[in-house]
Amino acid sequence: MSWIRSTYTILMKDLRIELRTRFAFNMVLAFVAASMLLVLFTLRADQLEPGPKSGLVWIIILFAALSALSRSFISETDKKTFDLLRIYANGTNVYSGKLIYNYLFTLLINLTTFAGYIFLMNLSIQSWTAFLIMLLVGTAGLSGVATMTAAVVSQADRKGAIFSVLSIPLFMPLVLLLADISKTAFVDGGAASLNNITALVGFAGVTITSGILLFDFIWEE
Repeated sequence: MSWIRSTYTILMKDLRIELRTRFAFNMVLAFVAASMLLVLFTLRADQLEPGPKSGLVWIIILFAALSALSRSFISETDKKTFDLLRIYANGTNVYSGKLIYNYLFTLLINLTTFAGYIFLMNLSIQSWTAFLIMLLVGTAGLSGVATMTAAVVSQADRKGAIFSVLSIPLFMPLVLLLADISKTAFVDGGAASLNNITALVGFAGVTITSGILLFDFIWEE
């Protein structure tokens, strides 16, 4: 029960800060809106073949994630509150609270992005099963990578640049998987490939587990 209570406290702290300032949410929404309009009018994305058009959305989501999700731990070191967390919670609780917050934040952004993208690109969902798997498990993979990388670079100088350099190679296999499942969800219909689903679940599980294990070393220093 103490683990749940501490994790919940960390989660609610970050949620209250975001609800009070709305800085990250407004910044990401502005970025997503500008990116979609740029893609629509410069690349004529609405006239692309259905396959590329269905997967292009994950490129937008990827760079939106890079612009905001690094704040989960980096903001704690910038505000000099990282040491306060050491007093009131252990490493696993802090990481779990940050991970859940990033998951909820990313899920909200992804839902908003897909709603706008489907409308602008005139897409329709052919397989709700593939879409929900892609959305829920893909969001877990995105938030897992972002939280893990933010935790690793939180004590380094020039955190933003290091975060991007480390996280983009980790994001690439995930984006390729999600683009393939997107084609099933928006174009082909039917059930998503079992190999893709297994790889997606495995990727999310490995990144989340690795983040917890790596954060213990950061927490002890």
